[in-house]
Amino acid sequence: MTTDSTAPFWPNKEHWSVAIPLQTPHYRMPALEKDGFVILRSMDVNIPSNEWESLEYMDWKSGGDTNFAPLASADGELDCRGFWDKGKTDKDALWTLNAAKAPTIKKYIDGVGANFGRVRIIKLEPQNRDVAIRSFHRDDNNRFNPDNEGWVVRSWIELTDQPDSYMLLMDNDADGLPDRSTERRVPLQRGSRFVVDTQRLWHVVVHNHNHPRYALITSFESGPTLERWIDSQAPVAV
Repeated sequence: MTTDSTAPFWPNKEHWSVAIPLQTPHYRMPALEKDGFVILRSMDVNIPSNEWESLEYMDWKSGGDTNFAPLASADGELDCRGFWDKGKTDKDALWTLNAAKAPTIKKYIDGVGANFGRVRIIKLEPQNRDVAIRSFHRDDNNRFNPDNEGWVVRSWIELTDQPDSYMLLMDNDADGLPDRSTERRVPLQRGSRFVVDTQRLWHVVVHNHNHPRYALITSFESGPTLERWIDSQAPVAV
């Protein structure tokens, strides 16, 4: 018989994510309307490993045992905190000193053309599903975002190869909790790319490997520029 101390974790109505708004007037992109995410074709630009290995990382926990290297932040400082701590929404970011060490990544982000917020490299240590699910959450991407502007979403590029790992995604049930029937898994081989409405979808990475996972995470504002870019990247049917 399973006791309370060994029962698998599952979010309840007291989880902080439940209070994050889901319904707002912000503009949302049709590409994410159905599933809340879109997978793009694999990365066709080679990013040298020194562009993430040589960065200054900060001990910041989000989604597991993580460290982050900020490439762009609210004020250009090496800061992992939410932009709301500086009175801003997650847009109009400034490049940090780390960005000078990652010219290929900086050029890639600038090439999207859309307004971006925090840009970070995540280093995630291995974690199985039982461990990962304890960090299952939704993001508070749109705090202070004016209602007449675009909804902030996030993109990922996998920098290391972990084909047996995956991004776990779930939509919400009527109570705002993860709906198990909507579970989707995005594989995380090197070069895989995807855009996720992380304020809508519960998400966490299950990292089934014995090496750290590195990925680039960028906040972008929804709008015509980002939509055109997504279309140009040959979205993959899911």
